[in-house]
Amino acid sequence: MKSFKFLALSIMVGSLLAFATACGQSEGANGANEETNEQQNAGEENKQLEGDIALDGSSTVFPIMEAASEEYMGTQPGVKVSVGQSGTGGGFEKFTKGETDFSNASRPIKDEEKQAAADGGIEFQEFQLAYDGLSVVVNKENDWVDHLTVDELKKMWVEDGKTKKWSDIREGWPEEEIKFFSPGHDSGTYDYFDEVILDEQPIAESAQLSEDDNVLVQGVSGDKNAIGYFGYAYYAENKDKLKVVPVDGGNGPVEPNNDTIESGEYAPLSRPLFTYVNTAALKEKEQVRDFIKFVLEEGGPLAEEVGYVSLPQEKYDEQLKTLEGIK
Repeated sequence: MKSFKFLALSIMVGSLLAFATACGQSEGANGANEETNEQQNAGEENKQLEGDIALDGSSTVFPIMEAASEEYMGTQPGVKVSVGQSGTGGGFEKFTKGETDFSNASRPIKDEEKQAAADGGIEFQEFQLAYDGLSVVVNKENDWVDHLTVDELKKMWVEDGKTKKWSDIREGWPEEEIKFFSPGHDSGTYDYFDEVILDEQPIAESAQLSEDDNVLVQGVSGDKNAIGYFGYAYYAENKDKLKVVPVDGGNGPVEPNNDTIESGEYAPLSRPLFTYVNTAALKEKEQVRDFIKFVLEEGGPLAEEVGYVSLPQEKYDEQLKTLEGIK
């Protein structure tokens, strides 16, 4: 009887030990699998890529993409990112011919540009990067302009065959000729100003046009009677040289800053900034997909760093999901 009890006890203990050993092996296998998955994910994140990425377009968007490319190439030294600034229109012209992977824009793509892309067999995806407040600026020595209404801006900038003087805009202002500095016709900033201020009428013939916003900064800062406009980042970078003009869009004068631009209070001159990506490049060039992923993940801080206003985080997250869906 005693031998039978001992035998039964031995079998039970042996079974328990075998079960415990099996569980340990299973947990060990699961742990090893989890560790392997983590290592694989880490390997994907740290994977070093090679190749080129070509961007062109808006000079307004240029500071964001220049900062992004420098940061990205620091993590991916095998990838060369080139960023041009031929203006929004110039950028789309290259993009629709398949010459670039990205087209940076300070306005949405036009119907005729969409058609040119279709004709060239180019499919694309739009991504928003940040908000901008198109900033109207005058010379630091200008002590008479405290704000301008939209109607005054229109009266000032639209060509009417006459030489414009400050005194023509508001009584009591100097009888001095206004010197105009504007982005060029290929600029999305010009297009936006043309739409919301000029009502698509001809700009003052005396205006000096340039696709390079730094040229406009120099022009306005060098002439007491000058006025110009460009993206908020260029004003923020040159506050010591320029005076920004509050704009009255109908609810009183509003100065562009992070809060008024994001809220839309700085109307009608607040706007989103974009980049357009060739979807074939997204699918075929690993570095292109990785770069736009990096831009969307780091876009908010980068935009703020160069003087623009970041989108709400959920907007970046939403666009990252869109990117994931492009296979």
